[in-house]
Amino acid sequence: MSGWVPLDEGDCDASPFVQFRRWFDEASGVMADREAIALVTSTPQGRPSARMVLLRHVDGRSFGWYTNYDSRKGGELQANPHAALLWYNAVQGRQVRVEGSVERMDGARSDAYFATRARGHQIGAHASDQSRPLESRRRLEERVCDLERRFAGADVARPENWGGYLLTPSRVEFWQHRDDRLHDRVLYLPGGGPEGEWTRQRLFP
Repeated sequence: MSGWVPLDEGDCDASPFVQFRRWFDEASGVMADREAIALVTSTPQGRPSARMVLLRHVDGRSFGWYTNYDSRKGGELQANPHAALLWYNAVQGRQVRVEGSVERMDGARSDAYFATRARGHQIGAHASDQSRPLESRRRLEERVCDLERRFAGADVARPENWGGYLLTPSRVEFWQHRDDRLHDRVLYLPGGGPEGEWTRQRLFP
């Protein structure tokens, strides 16, 4: 008998966000770093790049993360505001693929999240010109020391070039590993209804 849990479209929630939260909750205590997701951006010419980021927001409309706006991914999202996310749970044989349009979070939401970060992370956000050439590790550490003196005894404000992004999906796929590569795949697509309904369909593995 296989130990994998079958995935049937009839058992999936009507909302892909609720279904994702179900899987995300079931991964608690099972997988390390369950917030880790692969983020894929691309240039207007379609040249992709991928990296891992941390999923920090899920509601009934969007998925979100935070980063430096001037990083490579930030520049690509500015030029081409579409992206893909991949959440992978090797322990339970699951992955969720999300594709859609991206926009920046409002400043107030980014401020609120930045205030919850560890102080070292806050300082690091100021110190790093993310994705730019760096002459030496020592130069980065000197910047951190300078910033620690600058903000001594005070709160660290969010840098203007750092904040959140929200991806509003146009396609969400849930993939469940099964034996003999006969995997279960359930695709959600917007149904176009007034309440934001989604359609579900099974795909060949």
